[in-house]
Parts: sequence; C-alpha cells; structure tokens
Amino acid sequence: MKTVLTNKNISIRTRRRALECYIEPILMYGCEAWTISKQTQKKLEATEMWFLRRMLRISWTAKKTNDTVLEEAHTTRLLISKIRKRQATFFGHVMRREKLENLVTTGMLEGKRSRGKQREKLIEGLTDWLKAGKSLEAIEAQRTGKSGGP
Repeated sequence: MKTVLTNKNISIRTRRRALECYIEPILMYGCEAWTISKQTQKKLEATEMWFLRRMLRISWTAKKTNDTVLEEAHTTRLLISKIRKRQATFFGHVMRREKLENLVTTGMLEGKRSRGKQREKLIEGLTDWLKAGKSLEAIEAQRTGKSGGP
C-alpha cells in the first residue's frame, strides 16, 4: 500500500479514502473494548499524523506543525472520534442485553476491589466523551437512544 498512499499522481482525497479503507480497520480492530487513557490517545493521534505525513511525504525534519499538515491534507483528526463512536455503539448494544457483559461494563460485580489504583473503565471514557456529568447519565442516554458526542 506504500506505493499507492505515497503516489503524488493520485489525489490526496483518494489516498485518504484508501487509508480509511485498508489501514484504519486494522488499526482499530477491537477498539470497542479499549479503555483510552490520555497517553493512549496521544499515541493514536501521533499515529494518525504519521500516516498523513507519510502520505504527503513530509519528513520529520521539515519542521511543519501538525496543523499545517492537516491543512495540506484537507482533513481533520478523525481517528479518536471514530473509535469513541464505535465504543458508544457497542456500549448501547451491551446495555440492551442484561447478561455478563452488562455487569462487567457497568462495574456492578460483587466482591472486593483489587489493590492499588483502579483501572479506568470503558464507561468512564464514554462519560467524558459524551460530556455527561455521571456514569448513570451516560447509561440512561444510551438506553433512551439519545447519543451524543462530537
């Protein structure tokens, strides 16, 4: 795919569509179950910019900012919003079923918590993305079919 994605005779729009068709599904495989921390989000954004820089043949030493690269590619950062949208869809699917996945996602399991800092949950990431105040609001928004987000 390198020869297609870096070919200057093909329009940037077509190359971007090829990237979305062939590369991004591999990158986002299983993203519905990811918990995205700030560090992971930065790495995903850096990966997205790396793809664009490679497509436009811009070297790292060229000292072009990410904003200028995005303008040159006629696009915006979309990867994180695509992942969050997939997670919200999956969350809605899980919440409609009252099985083990629902219990695990909502964190309503019985027993003792593990020691140390608690892991970030999928529902917390979605709550931040949906800009809801509490996790329960996000659950209710998903149950009633009101989906938010950018």
